[in-house]
Amino acid sequence: MPFVKTDFPGLLIFEPVVHGDHRGYFFESYNEETFKQSGIHNQWVQDNQSSSSYGVVRGLHFQTPPHAQTKLVRVLSGIILDAVVDIRKGSPTYGQHFSIELSAENKKQLLVPKGFAHGFSVLSEQAEVLYKCDALYNKPSELGIHFADPSLAIDWKIPAEKAKISEKDQLLPFLNKFDSPFIYSAD
Repeated sequence: MPFVKTDFPGLLIFEPVVHGDHRGYFFESYNEETFKQSGIHNQWVQDNQSSSSYGVVRGLHFQTPPHAQTKLVRVLSGIILDAVVDIRKGSPTYGQHFSIELSAENKKQLLVPKGFAHGFSVLSEQAEVLYKCDALYNKPSELGIHFADPSLAIDWKIPAEKAKISEKDQLLPFLNKFDSPFIYSAD
């Protein structure tokens, strides 16, 4: 199967089969049946796309229940460092982060389940990111964790003086000041 498990329960890397030749390439970025055969039954209801320049750090964002979102993240052009933090109380990886380079070239995607804070930094001159969500955007439920929380020690691979952070993201709390509404379930 094209899914690679991580050490974080439910967090998966999707590596599609790419068919390439002298003309270019073709691949299925999403196939409902392929996902169902791997036990993934999300109904995607919204696609989000962003374009960002080098040094932009977005996140770490999530929506609280009942508007929590599972995301399927991929890069259309450029390179990002995609990072997530497990914020599910009781999870064996609670408070830990996972990061992976996603690029237009490697075509990998990250399946981010509910209960993870998500963000990315742009490592190329420009990057376009597309992600599917299984719940609609709901502004009142939008929260986040500070991207530079020292307890997380995420290396965004961007020098501090080159980082471009929104005012909203600079005001997000550290994990130790956050009471997570997410509870881990092993089933």
